[in-house]
Parts: sequence; C-alpha cells; structure tokens
Amino acid sequence: MTTLAHDDPTAGRASRLSGGLVLALVSAISFGLSGALARPLLDAGWSPGAVTLIRIGLAAAVVLPFGVRALGGRWSALRRNARIIVYYGLTAVAGAQFCYFSAVQYMQVGPALLIEYTAPAAVVVWFWLRHGQRPGAMTLGGAAVCVIGLVLVLDLLSGADLSLPGLAWALAAMVGAASYFIINGNHSYGLPPLTLAAGGLVVGALALGLLGLVGLLPMHAETADVVYAGTALAWWVPLILLGVVTAAVAYTTGIAAGRALGSRLASFVALSEVVAGVVWAWLLLDQLPAPVQLLGGVLILVGVIGVKLGEREISAGDATPEPLPA
Repeated sequence: MTTLAHDDPTAGRASRLSGGLVLALVSAISFGLSGALARPLLDAGWSPGAVTLIRIGLAAAVVLPFGVRALGGRWSALRRNARIIVYYGLTAVAGAQFCYFSAVQYMQVGPALLIEYTAPAAVVVWFWLRHGQRPGAMTLGGAAVCVIGLVLVLDLLSGADLSLPGLAWALAAMVGAASYFIINGNHSYGLPPLTLAAGGLVVGALALGLLGLVGLLPMHAETADVVYAGTALAWWVPLILLGVVTAAVAYTTGIAAGRALGSRLASFVALSEVVAGVVWAWLLLDQLPAPVQLLGGVLILVGVIGVKLGEREISAGDATPEPLPA
C-alpha cells in the first residue's frame, strides 16, 4: 500500500552517490588548505616533520573519541584489522603528508601536486591489473581531460624546474595518496570510517614521534608570527587549523566518501583539491590565479563528470580485501 523512498534501489544509490560527492568535495577543499597554511611555517624555519607531527597529532586527539564510539565495543574488528590500520597510518597518513611537505621544499608547489595527483591514474591501473576491471572509454577520456586541466591549473606550460629530490618525494607522496584511495573504498574491513581515520591518525602520529625521538626525523619549530595575505598570525593558529580542518575533517570525510563512491571515482573527485589549493593560495598567500588556471579548473570538473559517467556499478572487486604489499 505504501511505497517508501528507500524501497527504490536506484533512488538509494543516487542518494548515496550525491552524499558521497559532497563529502569528497569537503575533503578535497579541506586538504587543499594544507599547502597554503604550511608554506609560511616552512619558510619561517619549521621542519616538514614537525609540521606533519603536530598536524596529525592534533587530528588524532580530535578524532579518537569519535572513532572509539563508532566502534561500539567491537574490539575484535580492531584486532582483526590491526595490520591494515598500521599500513594506512604509515602510508596514507604520515607518509603521504610528510613526503608532500618535503617535496615542496625542493620544488614548486604546483609540480609537486601534479606528481602526487597522478594517484587516481595509479588507482585505475591497480584495479585493472589486480582485479581485471578495465576502464571504459568514458573513464579514460575523463582522466585525460583531468590531466589537461591539471597542467593548466598548475601553469606548467610556462616551464617549471624539477629537482631530483623533489621528484622522489612527490612520487613517494603519490604512493601514499593511492593507498589512501584504495583503502578508503574498501567496504570489507568492517571498520567504521571514523574508526579507520582515528586508527590511521594515531599510528601516523606515533610513527612520526618515534622517528623524531630517535633523531631520524628532524624536528625544528619556531615561535615567530607567520604572515598570510599581509596579516600576521601567531604560529599556533595555522597549526590548529592544519590539525582540525586539513586533517581531522579531511580524513574522516574522505574515508566516508570513498565508501560511498568507490576508490576510483573518489580519487578523481579528489583532483578538485588542486583547484582548492590554488584558491586557498590566492586568498592566503596573495597568489592570484591566471585565466588559464581558471580554465584548467573547469576542465578538471568536466573530467570528473566524465569519469562519473564512465563508472559502472561498484563491482565485487571494490569490496575485496586488498592484500598489503610484501
């Protein structure tokens, strides 16, 4: 007699995808803020290790209570997935962020972001090789448009110098970013998104803290004010924003988006982080985007739509536990 909205699987899937797209955009905008916030700190003498440790440590403190509550006492799920949590914390959290901040010390932010954000292509290749999920023509076309858009947004046509250390750090960040998308899109671990985020952040903070404690990771901090768009702020203000907004909010919404959209689509929507990064740099660092960069942003959005249209139903391959690298 009565028809409920959730009885329609098509409507339910559309709602899940739209919600996932919103979460993915929130995550991308939050992540995109990190470069603009961190750069003045690095210029003031902070080491990448110190910035990353404080950022991840603050985020862990914020998310951990929510992660424990979301687990609901199912500690067996935590023990069963201990290995994936450690891997996630070391690669997708600590590794990706530290390598990115290290890369921008040797090269321009634009090329570093472009190299890191070849991760979506790596995700597509991973599912193709690992699960035989060959991308369709629409997906490949959307990916190609995204690449063109990235080149324009990052203004690489004017010529950018690449250093070998910077290239190595950026490629390492790409591996961490690819791991982030692949693990986020996996439904089979039985861990709530908040619990996975909390576990990864805690592991990442502990690993960085241990490396700093034994002297393998330089930890330099300064207490001088930092300047954003001509306004001086106390050093702790951007650090709090880095921890709460660009890590706690970014990781939790990113994991939830990955669950809703799948690894491949979520990774391509995350390309909008580059556009967000350009806008944040404009607002905070007085770096005004050129018209060609705005055109690139439009192409990225068009490319993401192409990938979305080319996505098939989330296959069993997306729900299969991913073996960790040997």
